[in-house]
Amino acid sequence: SFYEELVTHGILRPLTAAVEGMVVREGSRNYVAPQGISSVVKYYLEQSGADVSYEQHVTGISLRDGRWEVSRRAGPPEQFDVVILTMPVPQILQLQGDFVNIINESQKQQLESVSYSSRYALGLFYEAGTGIAVPWAAQYITDNPCVRFISIDNKKRNIESPETGPSVVVHTTVTFGSEHLDSDPAEVQQIILSHLQRILPSLPKPSSIKCQRWRYSQVTRAVPSCPGQMILHTQPLLICGGDGFTRSNFDGCIESAMSLAEAVKPHL
Repeated sequence: SFYEELVTHGILRPLTAAVEGMVVREGSRNYVAPQGISSVVKYYLEQSGADVSYEQHVTGISLRDGRWEVSRRAGPPEQFDVVILTMPVPQILQLQGDFVNIINESQKQQLESVSYSSRYALGLFYEAGTGIAVPWAAQYITDNPCVRFISIDNKKRNIESPETGPSVVVHTTVTFGSEHLDSDPAEVQQIILSHLQRILPSLPKPSSIKCQRWRYSQVTRAVPSCPGQMILHTQPLLICGGDGFTRSNFDGCIESAMSLAEAVKPHL
């Protein structure tokens, strides 16, 4: 039903573009978000009617008079009746305040067992009318120590038009990501570009480039035997969830969200 709703509203479309080297599991269907995966999040936020505040870096959580006081990097702390944490699990464990003593030892061990792969993503952006002469929309690379995936993104999303410049997205291998996790992003960018040049020597020069370090890319080991969420404190409710409690795909995120919603309902 989630997919049907998103397809009906044009947020998702079935993937029809050619993706070389993709492992297709029997019975699975693949979709693409024409306006980017953030459009899925924006759609649900609009549906919720929630008042959303962005760029709020949470640093600590403490109990104050039966409510949660949430501290942030900039600005005064705020108080809440319920707190739901869905950031990567290692970032949950970095929170300060009473939070440190609230988690019991068993929960702490479960959370500490979660692991993620790390990689870099490189975006190459071109002027409208630039031609990229490859027969595919995306390709998985199996014989390169640096590059794992290349996508001609507008082609993959099926939104090619003469008014919009094409863009190329490159994902590195997990091994390369972990080896260069704390390297200078400018140096990493040059290494990725040099490998890309060997794979696609005819690639035109982009008008701009963005290199993104993705420290928590995909969950490689989730919280063991966990039903999509973990209650850390009941009154007031402090609960955590996300793909670290299921798996790193859309189904995993929805599964955790449904589990979180059921757990939060009695506290509203």
